[in-house]
Amino acid sequence: MVEEFKIHVDYERDANVPVIFISGEITSEADEDIVNSYSSIPANKKSRVLIDFSKTAYINSAGIATLISLITKASEIDGKIEFCGLNSHFRKVMDIVGLTDFVMIHENLEQALK
Repeated sequence: MVEEFKIHVDYERDANVPVIFISGEITSEADEDIVNSYSSIPANKKSRVLIDFSKTAYINSAGIATLISLITKASEIDGKIEFCGLNSHFRKVMDIVGLTDFVMIHENLEQALK
C-alpha cells in the first residue's frame, strides 16, 4: 500500500533552518504543495532549507523537476537546498540525474543539523 502524500515545514529542531518533510509519493500531483511549502518559508530563513526524504516512498521525473525548480529558486536568492534521509535508491537516482552536483546530501536530519 502506498503512503498518502503529506508535506509540512518544521522549525522545531533549529529555528533558523526550515525543514520540509515529505512523505508518500513525489509526482506532478505533489508539485503545487511542495512549491507552496517552500514559498511559505520567510525570505530571511531561505539561506538554507533542508528537505527530509526519510518517509518518501516514490519519486518520478515530474517530482525530480519539482526539486530542480526549488533548487533554482533557492539559487536565485543565494540560498541553498540540502537533502537528508535519502534511501540508497533515491540517492542513486539523484546521482544519475545530476542533482548531487547542486545540493549537499546528508545521511539523516540529525547529521544535517550538526
